[in-house]
Amino acid sequence: MHADVSRRTFVFTSAAASASFAQQRSATQPNRNGEIRLGLIGCGARGRTVIIPAYTGVPGVRFTAVCDVNRAYREDAARLLGNKGVALYGDYRKLLDDSNVDAVIIATNAQWHVLPMIHACQAGKDVFLEKPLGQSIGEGPYAIAAARKYGRIVEVGTQQRSQQHYQQAVEIIQSGKLGEISEVRVWDYENLYPGPGFPADTAPPEELDWDFYVGPSPFRNYNPNMYYKYGYDWFRIAGAGHQVAWGVHHFDIVLWAMQQQWPSTIYATGGNFAFASNHDYPNTFSGTVTFGPGPVAKHGFLLQYTMRAGGKREARAHGKCFIGTEASMILDRAGFSIVRELPPGQRLTATGPYVNAEQVTLPADDHRKHFQVFIEAIRSRKPSPANVETLHQATTVGHLMNISWEVGRAITWDAAKQQIANDSEANGKVMRPYRAPWKLEP
Repeated sequence: MHADVSRRTFVFTSAAASASFAQQRSATQPNRNGEIRLGLIGCGARGRTVIIPAYTGVPGVRFTAVCDVNRAYREDAARLLGNKGVALYGDYRKLLDDSNVDAVIIATNAQWHVLPMIHACQAGKDVFLEKPLGQSIGEGPYAIAAARKYGRIVEVGTQQRSQQHYQQAVEIIQSGKLGEISEVRVWDYENLYPGPGFPADTAPPEELDWDFYVGPSPFRNYNPNMYYKYGYDWFRIAGAGHQVAWGVHHFDIVLWAMQQQWPSTIYATGGNFAFASNHDYPNTFSGTVTFGPGPVAKHGFLLQYTMRAGGKREARAHGKCFIGTEASMILDRAGFSIVRELPPGQRLTATGPYVNAEQVTLPADDHRKHFQVFIEAIRSRKPSPANVETLHQATTVGHLMNISWEVGRAITWDAAKQQIANDSEANGKVMRPYRAPWKLEP
């Protein structure tokens, strides 16, 4: 869809989409050993500065199409790809109709994650889907059902799973070396002071189809804070705060390492204590999540999450610490360190960045390996460990924190029913209704 094709003039039903896309499925299967032709949906900062450079370095891969509701972004993406042979679209559905595309990378904001993923599966395309899974917990089962129904490879953007030092850290945690783990602390710290303030709503930039950008979210007039970096994550139109945008990376590793899938009770609180702004989500936030007994923590454990946008303090601004009876592990993208527990009465006397360190491991690779895993999965037809099911579980943790914060009380998650127990108000927030005419059907 080009910029002059609006959402209202290019509406299709899910049934019609399924029929159209199903006819293409056999035509869009890539040769296992041949070239894989990629389409990029979402040409914002991540699409142009991370996705394009990473995939253009993978052998046997070529971008044949790009799509964005911002004309300037898609034109810049095509320029970065050399323009020649690259189709430009303003509507992702037109890109999915393109038989010259085998697989798609969805690097949009969160309100445009699940629906394009489902439509891509219907079109017979394999999918690399950036995190988080969506804007509400209720979208997750639809995404999972679509990936299964259409038999597509869907890898998700929790790239830490493909990094060697994270794999090594998980192996150590599951080995019992840390002893009985009773608590996992997770943190995300930024210094965004003095904040973006309260700019007035304005007309959107001429090159941006704002109505299409808002998509299935409740419509709101354009505001610059809602669209640009350090803005969209903090508004309900396109994000859900750092507790979802950043937290999903941490929660994915915690669930993996602790061999858990779902929390039991959740309580969160927060406010705009660092600065005032027109953000929907607080800039200072804390959540406590209880997990029941499992293979690693036989008595269960607490996950303590903190986020602030008013100062980093720690040198390792985005990380987690697994606290056990024998030792503790601090883990982030810079590596991990294990600090042994001291006997009662003994005090630390050493100084330095790794006090009382028993083991320090630095990262041996970068996140581009994750993109190579996706291409290998397409060729082998073997699913990636970072899949839509694991992303649904990790995204749910952050969304549950937000729901607890919104209703102002602790909530209990019923994983079997995929709902919040004994709280109709909170449970009503598990699924956010889609704005017409967009429909969520697998």
